Amino acid sequence: MKKTLHTAWMLACNSLVAAAACTQIASAQYSGQSVPTPAKAQEKTVVIVGATVHVGNGQVIENGAIAFDKGKITRIGANDASFDRTGAEVVEAAGKHVYPSFIAGNTTLGLVEIESIRQMQDVYEVGGINPHVRSLIAYNAESPIIPTIRFNGILLAMVAPKGGLVSGRSSVMELDAWSWEDASLKSDVGIHVNFPNVSRNAASNDADRKTQDDQVAKQLSALYQFFREAEAYSKSAQAKEKNLRLEAMRGLFDGTKKLFIRIDAAKGILAAVQFAKEFGITPIIVGGADAWLVADILKANNVPVMLEGTHTLPERTSDDIEQPYKTPAMLQKAGVLFSLSASLQTFSYGAFQQRNICFEAGTAVAHGLSKEEALAAISANVAKILGVSDRVGTLETGKDATLFISDGDALDMRTNNLQAAYIRGKKLQLVNKQKFLYEQYKSKYGQK
Repeated sequence: MKKTLHTAWMLACNSLVAAAACTQIASAQYSGQSVPTPAKAQEKTVVIVGATVHVGNGQVIENGAIAFDKGKITRIGANDASFDRTGAEVVEAAGKHVYPSFIAGNTTLGLVEIESIRQMQDVYEVGGINPHVRSLIAYNAESPIIPTIRFNGILLAMVAPKGGLVSGRSSVMELDAWSWEDASLKSDVGIHVNFPNVSRNAASNDADRKTQDDQVAKQLSALYQFFREAEAYSKSAQAKEKNLRLEAMRGLFDGTKKLFIRIDAAKGILAAVQFAKEFGITPIIVGGADAWLVADILKANNVPVMLEGTHTLPERTSDDIEQPYKTPAMLQKAGVLFSLSASLQTFSYGAFQQRNICFEAGTAVAHGLSKEEALAAISANVAKILGVSDRVGTLETGKDATLFISDGDALDMRTNNLQAAYIRGKKLQLVNKQKFLYEQYKSKYGQK
């Protein structure tokens, strides 16, 4: 997990099979517009006035004003004479909308550059139980994908590993930085587990079902055994010789680290909740396609859900064709804390798909959520689930000035058009390869 992008690129190009592809991709991807330079620290107070301010907690301020200095929000309220603008840079935003940063809840952004080239993927580690693996140090802050994600208001992301029973640790990253050290908002947030699928394939014969049952039993046994060892290790004094895998689990059993369990099927979700309960842990369900079927159990156990890929087909042919669109509203009604993110399963690694989370939230609005509830599902709720709500997720005094200005409704692809974006008060360069090509070919065909 320590390969740099440059090293990975050279490895790919040393392959005879990939050499021609590398040449073409390099020419297309890196010619013309490069990755924009990270923004400098805020030097002057900024006051945005006249916009509709969406706080993120359900509150909306018409003709509002928001001020921030040294990266922190200093005041927010109505745009009236009491709002002091002396010596500040005033941004006139009448008719526009201000939002807190959208947060990509579970992504391989910065870990994958070109999915078709193995050497450009840094999401897996050898072996099945790898809690010591840190996605943080593999994160490529100069990924050319990142500027394309920011164009839809996604300025923060939880970057997570994949594979095995225990994939490793995720971190929350700011999407504008020189390096992974600079990008880290919160390091090593939690441990990621891929829970065995305890549901049988209905089309299987008796022999296949026996094989499935044996595999699941073996995986569950390994998972339980490892967690028992980790719990005992965490209660012991510091060992003379550290076990890196078990050391990485410290904090999980006292609540300072989170447990993310990936599972979709209802039966598997119930089994995962029971598994975590046996170790005194409140898990976070990732994926959760069937969460609507067990919403009462999730609510009773205060288990949050990070829904993935609601722009997809239902799990079963017997389900309502629009069930994935309706699931967010059903969880909201049941009182389950949930967030929305793009699927890492349907679209392979899908880092680039995170740009669409605002539109998945918009679809949820058409199927039962209010606009402010949908906004919270990709901002405030994500921050709560990840344990960073003291800094981001809503626009409140004292929190980071990580926000953006949109021409219109940011949950609607017709009006989501960013005019400015800030991370801790730093104004970002809103340029990327796609915008460069748009301007280039617009000129070619004589378009204004």
